[in-house]
Amino acid sequence: MATDTTTPTTHDPLGTPKLSKRDKLVLFVLCAAQFMVALDFSVLNVALPTLGADLGMSRSGLQWAVTAFALPSGGFLLLFGRTGDLYGRRRLFLTGLGLFGAASLLATFAWDPASFLTGRALQGLGAAAIVPTGMSLLTTTFPEGPARDRALGISGTLLSLGFTVGMVAGGVLTDTFGWRSTMALLTLFALIVLPLAPALLPESRTPDRPRLDVPGAITVTSGLLALIYALSTAADHGFARPDVITTLIAGVLLLTAFASIESRTPQPLVSLPMLRRRTVAWGNLGGLVTFSMMSTVVFVLTLYLQEILRLSSFETGLVFGVQGILSAVAGVYAPKVIGRIGARHTLIASLTGQAALTAALLALNAHTWSVWLATAAVSLASMCHLGAIISYGVTVTSGVPDEEQGLATGLVTSTQQIGITIGIPLLGVLATTSDDLLSGVHTVVGIDAAIALGAAVLVALGLRAGSGTVEAEPLGAR
Repeated sequence: MATDTTTPTTHDPLGTPKLSKRDKLVLFVLCAAQFMVALDFSVLNVALPTLGADLGMSRSGLQWAVTAFALPSGGFLLLFGRTGDLYGRRRLFLTGLGLFGAASLLATFAWDPASFLTGRALQGLGAAAIVPTGMSLLTTTFPEGPARDRALGISGTLLSLGFTVGMVAGGVLTDTFGWRSTMALLTLFALIVLPLAPALLPESRTPDRPRLDVPGAITVTSGLLALIYALSTAADHGFARPDVITTLIAGVLLLTAFASIESRTPQPLVSLPMLRRRTVAWGNLGGLVTFSMMSTVVFVLTLYLQEILRLSSFETGLVFGVQGILSAVAGVYAPKVIGRIGARHTLIASLTGQAALTAALLALNAHTWSVWLATAAVSLASMCHLGAIISYGVTVTSGVPDEEQGLATGLVTSTQQIGITIGIPLLGVLATTSDDLLSGVHTVVGIDAAIALGAAVLVALGLRAGSGTVEAEPLGAR
């Protein structure tokens, strides 16, 4: 069982939860680790051309600098989330931190493509251990209610900021110190967090020690690996390649086999009754859509700003810097909104707002004033996106027993990873393959907005907004 070593949370006269000094230190460690992983998703992007020239990697080979990280970081999330539940979340979190730091050091001093890609793959494996165990340690440390909402708000803000800071910092570091400094930054983060974590984080696991569902672990991990490989490769090379088609089919078949295995095994890796919870099913749908659609908007806007408006990399970074600042503001206020109107209503409103502000990008044209529209729309849409991130995390983990928090947070983080992965290959390709880039951007943002709005409607219907008994109600309940 989890050992609670934190000081009870108090409230100020306005009802805002006040965290003890130990609570704040625990939150710092967990959020710094999540920020580090989020940073890793984007900090290397602008350094890829320089990296390729230095290590002798071909243009097609550069895709593996991203894919080598994405494959294990997404593929092993569910397995490591459940492993932490069974054998100790703190232990696995510390192992992941150590592996991530060592892998970042290897990538920093890589001497050829093979050593660099090995470092990236080990970074992804470390991230797959850090993310679900870190999230479950957060949800078991902070009790359900305002304290957890605030902790998830801070975590969600730093997650969003990590992607934005990575885009800006990657360019500055590469221009100033070279591409290796981007990997050195991640090593530094690990060196800061790792010494603090052992004394602050309590160990927690399930009270019993059931056997690990090995067939389920093999099928879900292999299926996610195949699916992420197919979608990551399709983003650069399209869906017509034989390896993309083959791995996409294999991923679907393996995940179908996984569902069949879980329905029969006495100790499943994923509890199907949990997946039938309205909050888990519809909350994760909202999370999948907000991540996939927002990542697509950022991708096509980057093309638009640099190739149509001819902004420099630095100027483009400033646009997304404004986005990051407003996301941080949203992270402060989102928990208060959740406390006032509830997580479900916040999720629905956030998806609707993201859809409306994405639709505003249909007014973009080739005139320079459009940069102001792009900046305002994507920044305000990101505020709604941040609200959706926090509220779907609260929605999915609410009412879940502590012994299953690793599973619930594994689903949350898997949704994040898959959402980030699928949006660009599914929609972004419509812009990159269009004869008229501006027309392609309009097509993408129009479809993007429609999907986000459709998700808001489905989540509203699925969660039966306004019902007070949704958390315990299965999907088939009337």
